[in-house]
Amino acid sequence: MGYKVAVVGATGNVGREMLNILAERQFPVDELAALASRRSLGTECSFGDKTVKTQDLDTFDFTGWDIALFAIGSDATKIYAPKAAKAGCVVIDNSSLYRYDPDIPLVVPEVNPEAVDRYAKKMIIANPNCSTAQMVVALKPLHDRAKIKRVVVSTYQSVSGTGKDAIDELWNQTKGMYVPGQEVAPSVYPKQIAFNVIPHIDVFMEDGSTKEEWKMVAETKKIVDPSIKVTATCVRVPVFVGHSEAINIEFEEFIDEDEVRDILREAPGILVVDKREAGGYVTPVECVGDYATFISRIRQDSTIENGINLWCVSDNLRKGAALNAVQIAETLGRRVLKKG
Repeated sequence: MGYKVAVVGATGNVGREMLNILAERQFPVDELAALASRRSLGTECSFGDKTVKTQDLDTFDFTGWDIALFAIGSDATKIYAPKAAKAGCVVIDNSSLYRYDPDIPLVVPEVNPEAVDRYAKKMIIANPNCSTAQMVVALKPLHDRAKIKRVVVSTYQSVSGTGKDAIDELWNQTKGMYVPGQEVAPSVYPKQIAFNVIPHIDVFMEDGSTKEEWKMVAETKKIVDPSIKVTATCVRVPVFVGHSEAINIEFEEFIDEDEVRDILREAPGILVVDKREAGGYVTPVECVGDYATFISRIRQDSTIENGINLWCVSDNLRKGAALNAVQIAETLGRRVLKKG
């Protein structure tokens, strides 16, 4: 016997990826509901070799459903997630709404799978921010070997993290640069994104950091270890899909770059591609559609004691969102629900 699974926000970028990944990984689905807002009612979505029509989220009854994968914004999640949870359906939420609630587990299955066991208090499990998810997959096995003191991370985040309108803006601005009279002014972003980089993701906070940077700090502490110090600079770049990160790690004890390479090669969810030659590393274009978090450019940092630098790349719509949500569902099924 399998699961009754609802995908909430099935017509969005992440929702469609959730449907793809459920099918690709052969998650044991007995019945599937693709849910969306009323304006998308009846829109067709692909689920493996099947086509399903969206149903109205507003009138949907979650009673009797096992798992709901939420891929809608925080405002809508605040309305519908409690309804699903109250009906006995476990919510796996991709928004930022519940990530910092101490009663709700924040889970990356390669890092803290045991955290799903705490789902029952509110029947909700939170999915981390896309930039955090890929980073902690790399940090955890290294932290287990030589405790991490401090992380300095600079991100290079693709426009798909903002949504379809941002993808369109990059596409149209890029075309407009070459066609006089078809220039496209910024609307999704505060400045031009085509042929540019924008050191601003989410809103600014009082200390000068952005909310995205704060998320990486708070979520790393919750998922891996509250004692780790993290400082982040998050940047939007003109890439359609795939987030990249330059990560500097300071450990409490010495760890050799070769050992780092060996540890990461054996770690779940990671592929190491690290040749010291032209092209011997992974870029965002190459990670699209893949499940793995790719690590390259592993090297000693001689400017600090016990320092390592590395380059981390992943498909943000997959490991950063949809894939991690499905992996949480798999972990929940394996550890707790035990169907399928």
